[in-house]
Amino acid sequence: MKLAVIILSDPKAGEEAFGRAFNALATAQEAQKAGDQVEINFIGTGTRWPAEITKPGNALNALYNSVRESVKAGSCGCASAFGATDGLKACGIPEARDNAVAGTPGLLSLRKYLADGWQVLVF
Repeated sequence: MKLAVIILSDPKAGEEAFGRAFNALATAQEAQKAGDQVEINFIGTGTRWPAEITKPGNALNALYNSVRESVKAGSCGCASAFGATDGLKACGIPEARDNAVAGTPGLLSLRKYLADGWQVLVF
């Protein structure tokens, strides 16, 4: 299976957002263990997550580190809009800009995953 895990929730939004990020990473970990091809991407306010979950004291840190090899990118335009560009860079996460959208530096394309037969889960 090819699985694209998309994290859209905002870490500033409380426990529901935490639950979404937790389940996204747990699903990615389960898929990795099953031998699936997994790519994790951060879009929208979700581009704020890497700066938070890479902190050693964060409750998601160990889980994140277990799937870090599957982290593909953060959406460039989203990171720019939500003040997360520096956080992505500090975490070593590339910015995706393969979806040209007017007025932005480009966004991550979700369509490319669908066109290539990936299962896409948005959290």
